Amino acid sequence: MALRWLSRLMDKATLADKRYAFLFEPGPPGEVVSIDCETTGLDPRRDEIISVAAIRIRGDRILASEAFQSVVRPRVAIAAEAIKVHGLREVDVADARPMSEILPDLLRFIGGRPLVGYYIDFDIAMLDNHVTEMLGIQLPNPRVEVSSIYYERKYGDAPPGTQIDLTFANILRDLNLPLFNQHDAFSDALMTAMIYVNLKDFVARDIRIPRARVKPRNEGFGG
Repeated sequence: MALRWLSRLMDKATLADKRYAFLFEPGPPGEVVSIDCETTGLDPRRDEIISVAAIRIRGDRILASEAFQSVVRPRVAIAAEAIKVHGLREVDVADARPMSEILPDLLRFIGGRPLVGYYIDFDIAMLDNHVTEMLGIQLPNPRVEVSSIYYERKYGDAPPGTQIDLTFANILRDLNLPLFNQHDAFSDALMTAMIYVNLKDFVARDIRIPRARVKPRNEGFGG
């Protein structure tokens, strides 16, 4: 905790544009932001964002009507395998603004709120490429990983050898939530927000997610 506090203090001191000091201030109480990015590929070192969506959550309310979403014109080509996943082609992003123009609005939308996501480290790594260019720092926002909360609620007390499934579709199915158009930034951010709100309620009420009971090898046979 002390190292985290010191790192934030140093980042704030080296912030290249002091107008963005609000990133280091706590967001409104009880608010977080669900965020998702679609990209040209899966390598944060060379790939870039081509669409981004962010949805504020206030308590147990998902403010989808106030969402931030934008298509982004990348500086690198979109990999063929990525197009198969999200369906965005070069022609679809050719007239979009570059991330350098979109990022200021996105940062103001996020503020100092914690960021919620599914494998959020990837999305933040992609965003940090641009944040570092513009501000000389990485995003200081706390992170909330929904798959980690789900794991704790379902598998935290599981015996060794339990089969674990942390796929997005399985989490939605376990929580009786709808599966929308996956690999669309807004849809993914919205589904992630729904997962977060449900899991937060489970934690508050100490509800665990049941696992399928494994039958003993001889169960069901006559003796």
